[in-house]
Amino acid sequence: MHPRPSRRAALRTGGLLAVGTLLPPLSAEQAYAEQAYAATSRTGAATSRTGAATPHTGEATWHTGAAAAYTGAWRAVPGILARIRPPAFPRRMFRVTDYGAVGDGRTMNTPAFRAAIAACHRAGGGHVVVPEGRFLTGAIHLRSRVDLHVTAGATIAFSPDPGDFLPVVLTRWEGTEAYNYSPFIYAYGERDVAVTGPGTLDGQARLGPWESWYRDSGPQGADQKLLREMGATGVPVARRVFGDGHHLRPKMVQFYRCRNVMVSGLTIVDPPMWTVHPVLSSNVTVRDVTVDSTLYNTDGCDPECCSDVLITGCRFNTNDDCVAVKSGRDEDGHRVNVPSRNIVVRDCRFSGRWGGMTVGSEMSGGVRDVFAEDCQINPSDFPGRHPVKYPLYVKANKKRGGSIDGVHIRNFTGQGVERDIAFVTMDYNGGEDGTLPVSVRNIHLDRMEIDGAQSVLRLVGLETDQLRDVHLSHSTFTGIRAPDSVVHTEDLTFRRVFVNGQEVPQP
Repeated sequence: MHPRPSRRAALRTGGLLAVGTLLPPLSAEQAYAEQAYAATSRTGAATSRTGAATPHTGEATWHTGAAAAYTGAWRAVPGILARIRPPAFPRRMFRVTDYGAVGDGRTMNTPAFRAAIAACHRAGGGHVVVPEGRFLTGAIHLRSRVDLHVTAGATIAFSPDPGDFLPVVLTRWEGTEAYNYSPFIYAYGERDVAVTGPGTLDGQARLGPWESWYRDSGPQGADQKLLREMGATGVPVARRVFGDGHHLRPKMVQFYRCRNVMVSGLTIVDPPMWTVHPVLSSNVTVRDVTVDSTLYNTDGCDPECCSDVLITGCRFNTNDDCVAVKSGRDEDGHRVNVPSRNIVVRDCRFSGRWGGMTVGSEMSGGVRDVFAEDCQINPSDFPGRHPVKYPLYVKANKKRGGSIDGVHIRNFTGQGVERDIAFVTMDYNGGEDGTLPVSVRNIHLDRMEIDGAQSVLRLVGLETDQLRDVHLSHSTFTGIRAPDSVVHTEDLTFRRVFVNGQEVPQP
């Protein structure tokens, strides 16, 4: 952990000169938070919840501090981590309260956030600081070199009125590009941009109409079908306009075509749909974030068509997948044709309803080189509302097409899995009458230790498109209630794998 700053250091941090004006000093708590965050940005090091610093060299793991073995496909990881660096920001401070924001939970602060962000950007960048209080707002649009810093005791509460997320912006909705309601926090085409903690983002989704849009055959279904038809038939994106009068829920935090992105330290609660959603972005860090979601289809973190992504030290109590790597849907995903690659997930806790580590189902642009290690499934000290169904969940079909090549999982521990340890299917949702070629290969699980599941493996390849190269090694599974189910799978191997005390022979 960072040492407490001296009074002089705190004052220096709290009273910074910005554009020739000495800003009002921050409280000691705010000054300390800023100093700790700035030190982390300068060093590029992440700090675990136990206080052990882990450089981005990949030379140590947070769980043990011991050197990790980077052999085989894992040899790529140190190079990936060396390219991932949190953005750095000038030490200028712009408090939203200096631009008219009121933290009483009732006053609408959208103009104040907009003014503070604009001033920070014009000055060459810095930190837009949200002090203690509850700040109600509509959409927040970030600019380059701006860190939105939510201090301890501060909450950004998002309006339940869909009109506060207009005008529409270019976004991606379940893997198809469209103009829709703005994500609650949004950036397009920006560089060096961040949202940092230790405060809270509250989507207040249960206070808005979002749930009624999809429950009980709600109106979202018709717009969902229309958008998918537009993507399938090649309707120009400029004509795919939804928003007012339509019912496609917005995402919570979305960075679109951005570089050098960070989301750090925050608690994010009650999002209307996917929570943290970087799209077509590179050099992305998501660290020490807690997600608590309740509405349907509220994934935790969904990097889509992204490269060089680190998700570390996060906790996901979600009503859908915890981490889901994506790359576009069906024909529109092939039109954009950008894969997700070089994704590293470390030291996370998964308590979500479906997959812990997930790939797909929107994977038409391709996914390769995904690495996840040292994660916990259904940890007893972080119970979720729903147990994880699949620690590893890979979803593809012939409607999506595309390929998944290289999903590497190791050092997962846990308990109480609702269904299977690993469910890899190339026939997701019954195939959806697709005819495109699809490829899934190179799935590796190593050093897993999980107690309680229906089965270890459920592998579903296709007669026309076999699932290939699935390998389990050095793992122990107990409390397994049923045998594996393996269909149309080539080159399945086991090495030192024990199920209910018995070593699994080679198939």
